[in-house]
Amino acid sequence: MATFLYRLGRTAFRRRWYVALIWVAVLGAVGFGAVKAPAAPDASNSMPGIESQKAFDLMEQRFPGAKADGANARIVFVAPDGQKITAAGNKKAIDKLVDDAADGSQVAGAVSPFQAKAISKDATTAYATVTFKVKADDLTDASKNSLKDAIAQAKHAGLTVEAGGDALATQPAAGGAAEGIGIAIAALVLLITFGSMTAAGLPLLTALIGVGVSMAAIMALSSAFGLSSTTGTLATMLGLACGIDYAVFIVSRYREERAKGHTPQEAAGLATGTAGSAVVFAGLTVVIALAGLSVIGIPMLTKMGLAAAGAVMIGVFIALTLVPALLGFWPNAVLSRKARKRGRIKEGGTNNGGSRWARFVLRRPLPVLLLSVAGLGALAVPVMDLQLGMPGDEAKPTSTTERRAYDDLAKGFGPGFNGPLSIVVDARAAANPKAAVTTIEKKIKATDGVVSVSPARFNPAGDTAMFTAVPSTAPNDKKTQDLVKTIRNQRPATEASTHGASFEVTGTTALNIDMAQKTQNALIPYLIVVVGLAILLLMVVFRSVLVPVKAAAGFLLSVLAALGSVVAVFQWGWLASLLGVETTGPIMSLMPIFLVGIVFGLAMDYEVFLVARMREAYVHGDNPRQAIESGFRHSARVVVAAALIMMAVFSGFIGASESMIKMIGFGLAIAVLFDAFIVRMAFVPAVLALLGKAAWWMPHWLDRILPKVDVEGEALTQQSTIPPAPPAHDDPATRKPARI
Repeated sequence: MATFLYRLGRTAFRRRWYVALIWVAVLGAVGFGAVKAPAAPDASNSMPGIESQKAFDLMEQRFPGAKADGANARIVFVAPDGQKITAAGNKKAIDKLVDDAADGSQVAGAVSPFQAKAISKDATTAYATVTFKVKADDLTDASKNSLKDAIAQAKHAGLTVEAGGDALATQPAAGGAAEGIGIAIAALVLLITFGSMTAAGLPLLTALIGVGVSMAAIMALSSAFGLSSTTGTLATMLGLACGIDYAVFIVSRYREERAKGHTPQEAAGLATGTAGSAVVFAGLTVVIALAGLSVIGIPMLTKMGLAAAGAVMIGVFIALTLVPALLGFWPNAVLSRKARKRGRIKEGGTNNGGSRWARFVLRRPLPVLLLSVAGLGALAVPVMDLQLGMPGDEAKPTSTTERRAYDDLAKGFGPGFNGPLSIVVDARAAANPKAAVTTIEKKIKATDGVVSVSPARFNPAGDTAMFTAVPSTAPNDKKTQDLVKTIRNQRPATEASTHGASFEVTGTTALNIDMAQKTQNALIPYLIVVVGLAILLLMVVFRSVLVPVKAAAGFLLSVLAALGSVVAVFQWGWLASLLGVETTGPIMSLMPIFLVGIVFGLAMDYEVFLVARMREAYVHGDNPRQAIESGFRHSARVVVAAALIMMAVFSGFIGASESMIKMIGFGLAIAVLFDAFIVRMAFVPAVLALLGKAAWWMPHWLDRILPKVDVEGEALTQQSTIPPAPPAHDDPATRKPARI
């Protein structure tokens, strides 16, 4: 492989104009396809295999048009202190708002609280429901402004008015200014690392091109493969992250080869043949982690994972072709200013920060190992109290009207009012459908924890009914989860008394509970599949049994510590105020899966790039301890820079107003911190130092079975055509020879 990639790098360098034009053509083609492609479908939240989804599907089948595709707004009214919502003046203001809201051309209907009896027992709170014919994204500014004006008039009358639902919901921002600061910090890290504007800008440029190609391809294929507008979120994040990383490693190795006296073209070929081989296998580990998301059985997650895997592969192709081509355009510009000014190139000296740190770990490997394991283990302890859920309006900042509407409803009608359970009764097989539904209603109403049950609504055929049960506790309360389990556990006895009817529990609250359970059950199989495949791949790369096992163990330590930190901050509330987290609660159901998938990919990136240099030194004659020091001398700085870049980018999400986005940004940033600076910089060298030669052991029978790939570039050093040569004067890119 190294020889093939070496030739590819030299060809891309020599034929740089052709390579650049090919990528421009690819970007133009997929961009044209994206423009001409039909609009992306709406995001599907289908969750096959869970009761809530089955009940929802039955409801759609038996109640035509029951699916609420249109936007809705729940307008909550609170009377001034000492007044009732039913007072003449307040009632007049509410009726006027409902009448004004109903006049909109996109409005399907507006129901007054006095008509629907949606008034609290103490008559201080009420709510009106406004439904629309179109989805929230399709609402015109005129429709939104009309509703806002009606709400403003009601406020002028003295009422407190807040709006829940999705019609006027504020869209979450990814991070705003904080995200921009994160990208600026990433650029600064690159500039400090390379000492060259060109070297700092090249990885950013190629990563952006890769993201542009992948996102345009996703948009072009959205209609054919059912990819929603949210499918590309993960692809953008990982495409940018991995694209920067891969280009950084190629550029860094190019500068190192130039320091050895190689011509620019030869250096580009060697960089692609050695660092490029590591890029290929690092990319494959990321693809394994992302494609493994299909194990979970959630269609939306599967599509996101496969789309992101495609973005990562595009990043690999760009690193192997476009990066050496761009180096051909600016062969000396990527060198540091000192190197260009003095004509003397020096990269990765014999004694730098990386080698000094490696020697420190080699002198005391056992204490370093124990300290790193104990520290990460302590941070992982909160995982034992992990509670999964799906934060709703209660997790939004109090500055949003949705959060204030949620609080007002909870205060006026009880905490469970914001998360009612929907009961769907299939009475088709019952002798008396209405009597069967009545029996189920009474049984559920008598269950401890149920405050009230609404009258049942039958479908036109009269064989299926729906009603809601309001819990006494909030949607994300542990008692609400227990209530859903209790109702389902009592189902056999309840159904037996109906002589043929059956029922299922659904609704947003039940759906979130089922979703949390499904993802929790899938986490272990996902880990087994992903880690197992990655261990096999790393065995091929490193020709070792223990190195891949050590890599997997280190990853598990870092991801558990990161997840424990997320629980401590967002569930327990430790240091929550520093991050602007106003409300603590359950961890987002998909957070562990996202954290495992994304962090595994990035962790294996760092593992491959760092340990591949150790393996390269070992294969070329260094003893195990010298190989560790050599690997750190050449790779530690660039691995640290790559980690700092990722932390800067991910930390930008912490500045978002939405708790879920904060959670994702914090989790990813802290996971990269733990993995890059504790696992890869302390745990890995300590384990390798203790193992010695055993680290690179592999049984002969296994060595014969596994395919052989030359990641270390051993074949390149044996070719007589590759030794350093004086620069060719006929190439403008190589007229200024560099000497050591």
